[in-house]
Amino acid sequence: MRDLKLPDQRHPEKAHRADNAQPKKPDWIRVKAPTSEGYKKTRDILREKKLVTVCEEAGCPNVGECWSQGHATMMIMGEICTRGCSFCNIATGRPTSLDTFEPGRVAHAVAELDLKHVVVTSVDRDDLKDGGAEHFAQTIRAIRHRAPGTTIEVLTPDFLKCGPEALAVVIAAKPDVFNHNLETVPGLYPQVRPGARYFHSLRILQRAKEIDPSIFTKSGIMVGLGEDRQAVLQVMDDMRAADVDFLTIGQYLQPTPKHHRVDRFVTPEEFADLERAAFGKGFLMVSATPLTRSSYHAGDDFARLRSARLARLGGN
Repeated sequence: MRDLKLPDQRHPEKAHRADNAQPKKPDWIRVKAPTSEGYKKTRDILREKKLVTVCEEAGCPNVGECWSQGHATMMIMGEICTRGCSFCNIATGRPTSLDTFEPGRVAHAVAELDLKHVVVTSVDRDDLKDGGAEHFAQTIRAIRHRAPGTTIEVLTPDFLKCGPEALAVVIAAKPDVFNHNLETVPGLYPQVRPGARYFHSLRILQRAKEIDPSIFTKSGIMVGLGEDRQAVLQVMDDMRAADVDFLTIGQYLQPTPKHHRVDRFVTPEEFADLERAAFGKGFLMVSATPLTRSSYHAGDDFARLRSARLARLGGN
């Protein structure tokens, strides 16, 4: 794989062009508008339960495909985030109080959609003492009660302003997969993820496995923000040192002209090369394509993840 033609990491401010223009979107990143009956059914159930999804809030390009198959990523704790990451299209501001009935509504929607695997994520809630950890735990327990056959994946914030007990509360509720995205390489954090700390996020992933060695851990990054290949490979090494099982890599897409610009569109061939490199470093599961997102094909990937662990244990 050729090196990505990206800014010098010693000068990350160069990740922005003066006019914030972005390169032309290639054919491989284009998707069709959602129109299927399955999409409409999923949308109607979510509206009826008054639930928020990251699929809509973050403008995911895969929403048509996923909702057509009855899959949706539930976003709990409101639509307003206390962080202001430059890649994210979720509104920033002062959130409303938690809805105590939300975990039950999520569980009812999971049962009605007959989900075999569900992803539950949230906005950052730095205004809450526990960062929303107990709300995550209540949601996990409600899904277990209402849909006991459904496997559960949580994609949590970093609980940066909480004590270590916040993560422990989530892990104690026994999700099947604990996911926390690093999002980008550490050199771009000041521009892309200014409210977060790279090594804190890495430690969250490591601690999750320390608390419960049986849990699957997962993390993801975007490319096309201004990183170079060596920085991406270093992130892979850092994740493996933290015993992360599953890595996702996808193309960053600029939500609006006000957001961080796309530096370049990484080709499918380069994604395939990154996937091979990641498997070579020991990840159990890797998904690296232009349209890969944390929850894209999460159910199928979880089944492959379990099979990969069994195969590795059998090999030992």
